[in-house]
Amino acid sequence: MKATPGLLVCLLSAASIQFAHAQPTAKSTGRTFPDRPVRTLVGLPAGGSTDIIVRGLSIRLADAFGQPFVVDNRPGASGLIALDLLAAAAPDGHTLMAIGGTSVLYPLLYKSRYDILRDFAPVAQLTAQGYVMVIHPSLPANTVSEFVQYLKANPDKVNYSSSGIGSPLHMSGELFKLNTGTRMTHVPYKGTAPAYADLLGGQIQMAFPTVISSLVHIKSGRLRALAVTTPKRVQAVPNVPTFDEAGLKGMTVVNWYGLIAPKKTPQAIIDRLVGEINKAMNSPEMIKNLVADGAEAASGSSAEFAAHIKAENERWSRVVKTVGMKVDLR
Repeated sequence: MKATPGLLVCLLSAASIQFAHAQPTAKSTGRTFPDRPVRTLVGLPAGGSTDIIVRGLSIRLADAFGQPFVVDNRPGASGLIALDLLAAAAPDGHTLMAIGGTSVLYPLLYKSRYDILRDFAPVAQLTAQGYVMVIHPSLPANTVSEFVQYLKANPDKVNYSSSGIGSPLHMSGELFKLNTGTRMTHVPYKGTAPAYADLLGGQIQMAFPTVISSLVHIKSGRLRALAVTTPKRVQAVPNVPTFDEAGLKGMTVVNWYGLIAPKKTPQAIIDRLVGEINKAMNSPEMIKNLVADGAEAASGSSAEFAAHIKAENERWSRVVKTVGMKVDLR
């Protein structure tokens, strides 16, 4: 059949319309995302846990999307430098940022111009990592209940350490005091090395370190592990009960890392990222690396991550207000 000029124009027009409908845009579906390298901001120096996890993830996302995923370390000002860059970035999915539990904790104590849920778009939670309550073996306690009895008989005589005011380790100690009605003295340190030195030496009697960082000392008997803050027991210390099993409710504390994007980033782009992130974080190699660091992969949607951030904010806000914590550094 020979097509007339008019029919040919109609056919071409119809094909053009069909082609246009078949070509998804980043704005509508996110299927053309990304069309250039993606930058992931990290508000900490290179070499830390956050940086290592994000770099491992970036390699897998680059393979999945066919574009480079570049890690951009911007340390300083408790993450505000990186947050400023993220807030100024175009909401097209090509700029992300890694955050952790302190991103929720610090604004409760320190002046911050940003609210994670108000000013940014949660993308996905990456990891979850719990802590273990350890005491110096000189204390006459082998269980959580015995330790609580000792604290009530000796108010303010036990020192506990943390990596700084407002850190998850500090807040875990405050939550423990609140839930048990006990009194201890908080001693903040500028790093884990001096804190461990004093804990092993007996100047500090209690702390909430990660399982991995304290494992060698637990196994040697230089520290006594009483309970883990995770919902279930930790494979590395299977004989250590959870706080729920030890009879103390409300002590589930899990540090976490996740990714956020500029506000108004299209949900279609976020959904595409979430799908590939979940695949990457649950790959055998990533799981192996996380287990070696005492963490586990966290899967879920952007809505679930947003709900997690909201719950964390509400929980720690109650602790800060109940305890009356104030930091005069504004």
